[in-house]
Amino acid sequence: MSKFLLSLFFLIMSSFAWSQQTQQEKLEERKAEIQKEIRENEQLLQTVKKKEKSAVNVIVLQSKKINLKVKLINTTTKQTKLLKNDMYINQLQINKLKRELKVLKEDYARMIVKSYKSRSEQSRAMFLLSSENFLQAYKRAQYMKQYANYRKMQGEEIQSKSNQLLSFNNKLEIQKKAKQKLIAENEKERRELEKEKQEQQKLVNSIKKDKKKIAAQIKKKQQEARTIDRQINRLIREAIAEANRKAAIERAKGDPNAPPITTAVSSSRIVLTAEGKIESDNFKANKGKLPWPVEKGFVSLGFGNQSHPVYPTLVIHNSGVEITTDQGANARAVFAGEVTSVMVFSPVNKAVMIQHGDFFTVYQNLSSVNVSKGDKVNIKQNLGKVRTTGEGKTILKFTISQNTTYINPASWLFNM
Repeated sequence: MSKFLLSLFFLIMSSFAWSQQTQQEKLEERKAEIQKEIRENEQLLQTVKKKEKSAVNVIVLQSKKINLKVKLINTTTKQTKLLKNDMYINQLQINKLKRELKVLKEDYARMIVKSYKSRSEQSRAMFLLSSENFLQAYKRAQYMKQYANYRKMQGEEIQSKSNQLLSFNNKLEIQKKAKQKLIAENEKERRELEKEKQEQQKLVNSIKKDKKKIAAQIKKKQQEARTIDRQINRLIREAIAEANRKAAIERAKGDPNAPPITTAVSSSRIVLTAEGKIESDNFKANKGKLPWPVEKGFVSLGFGNQSHPVYPTLVIHNSGVEITTDQGANARAVFAGEVTSVMVFSPVNKAVMIQHGDFFTVYQNLSSVNVSKGDKVNIKQNLGKVRTTGEGKTILKFTISQNTTYINPASWLFNM
């Protein structure tokens, strides 16, 4: 293989190694995030174990922790694979340096032998004095000088290659230790994961006898959720109708010949004004980048139809997502908008609805509210305190809808 092709190959491999390093750093950051989530989840789990009379919520928390453990194991496995690739590239460099060093040393050895055979000052002097003329003597002197410089350069190159080889060998040794550490971490996490699964199975077995009681509780809670959803739907329709009436009035002001405004205003879809369209487009442009509606927590119930964690045949419907958080946590706006409604379902159960163009976000299960209807709110603004039930649960229900159509918030919130 030509020197050019060899250089090109190792240039490509070096670029690949840099890319691998960047990926390794990203994976390390993701691993730190997952480990933080696991610690937070463990704190919540211990709190719930102390306060929770029913084991169902503990199972939900443990399921979340098990999922996080699986993510952590997968991330560590990816790190190990990238490290293995890095080690392979470094080994290629070591092999290349060894070959180059061998060639240099052999060449240098031949040069030393040749130099030894003509080592005497008398031989060098005779070599100069035997010149036929001054020009030839000058050229021979220059040759001897260049030969000495070449020997020096060869020695320096051998030293440089030897240092590079030592550096790569040290790097490889460090990488081997890092790989062993990652493998050990993975094994530890796998053992803990198996332990978590066994503990969860014990809990599942202990509460299977309470199926009828749990089914009745689920039915009651689902009825309450449907009642609240109907109230929210009614308020969303009212907000849509009101927005359309205001838009119609504004259009009529600009057009004296416009037909009179009737009561038949659409309550299912907002006719966006120019300003409303900008708000809606801005909200839509931030899909997948919206902050969480609480500072920290985890999704304890997803969007749509969900199977019960213990009884898969029992189906739970959810119009949004439920996020379990710390006691005393505040709900916060995921985007700038206008408060269109503050709902009071009971003295300790309230909700806030915010409009963003033709999108609506709703924050349920609040014990207190810090905003009023008509308020303009900013992103991450505190809306109120999340309610903690008598069972020790602190859960925010969060929904997103475009007009009257509910959307899965998981695809809109950052890193969910």
